[in-house]
Amino acid sequence: MHKQEETLVSQNGLRYTSKENGSPFRDIGESGDTMSCIKCGRHRLRRNGIFKRYLNSIMFFCFDCKPAKLTQ
Repeated sequence: MHKQEETLVSQNGLRYTSKENGSPFRDIGESGDTMSCIKCGRHRLRRNGIFKRYLNSIMFFCFDCKPAKLTQ
């Protein structure tokens, strides 16, 4: 469930005065190429994950969920 927050309607008719402006992805960087991990659901940069075949489809997994294998 979503966290319930108490909000008040201000004099000018706006309700959400405490909400931050902008995108939640603004701190990611210039590239902005993010994908959602199929296992944990977090948005990660594409370079911080790997594409694997899962359920007969190619899915994105972050390196936290599926660590990269070291090649020798």
